Amino acid sequence: MVEQVLVGVGDSVKKGQPIARLQSPAFIEAQRGLSQASVQSQLAKENLARDESLWKDGIIAESRYRISKGAAIEAQAVLAEHKQMLRLAGMSDAAITQLQSGNNLSSLLTITAPIDGVVLEKSVSAGQRLDAAVPMFTIAKLNPLGLEIQAPLAVTGKLKIGAAINIPTFHASGRLTAIGRSLTGTNQTILLRGAITKGTENLRPNQTVEASIATAAGGRAQWEVPNSAIARIAEKTVLFVVTATGFRVQPVEVLSEGAQSSVISGTLKGDEKIAVGGISTLKASSMGMGGGE
Repeated sequence: MVEQVLVGVGDSVKKGQPIARLQSPAFIEAQRGLSQASVQSQLAKENLARDESLWKDGIIAESRYRISKGAAIEAQAVLAEHKQMLRLAGMSDAAITQLQSGNNLSSLLTITAPIDGVVLEKSVSAGQRLDAAVPMFTIAKLNPLGLEIQAPLAVTGKLKIGAAINIPTFHASGRLTAIGRSLTGTNQTILLRGAITKGTENLRPNQTVEASIATAAGGRAQWEVPNSAIARIAEKTVLFVVTATGFRVQPVEVLSEGAQSSVISGTLKGDEKIAVGGISTLKASSMGMGGGE
């Protein structure tokens, strides 16, 4: 039974930090089993040491020594099994070692965090009775965060593992870690995977974001942007870059165009914010001002 829940969803936890306490009569039996197995293992080791000495002195037959050796190995395996059972129950290695050195049995089990991370899910509450193997918490390490990107097939040949990835809206960045080999059935895109290492505190698992991937090709930096962000003014292809006072028109060159996004090159740093909606209004306003801000 759950006696106490010590953390909630969204809490940051450290490895070894108590996150819940349980009351379990079966836990006492598991501890008693460990204590008994520990005693038997120690006795088997002592018998083995004695018989090994007697065998070397020619006092006993080798067969008796081998029997003692087999018994010691078996006792050690039983002890390891009991330790693993307690680990699966949530008991720490330090608590197991302490239990072996004494006989302090307790029905109270403290569950600790297995890793540094953030609590994403909490499936238990105080007073709840638990069945075996029921998950209590979901804890995830959110740095680095994995990122999946659907990219047009045309651009993948220009990408390299390690290319910089930027998520400007959330001030996050990382590197490209994998380039898929198969196409999705409907939009003919390739799955890219990245690891975000900076700005992860601004992101959430399963969040949808807009990301750009920069590569070096022919001395020019390249970025992938949504097609909705691209406009054409006076035979020039442009983006509308956010400024302190509004937007500025930024000429770019489209290197390859996909169904939903395109790869562009231009005088950009890669961390700018760009407009992806209301482009017609911005275009009309820009043309009225002669292409300025």
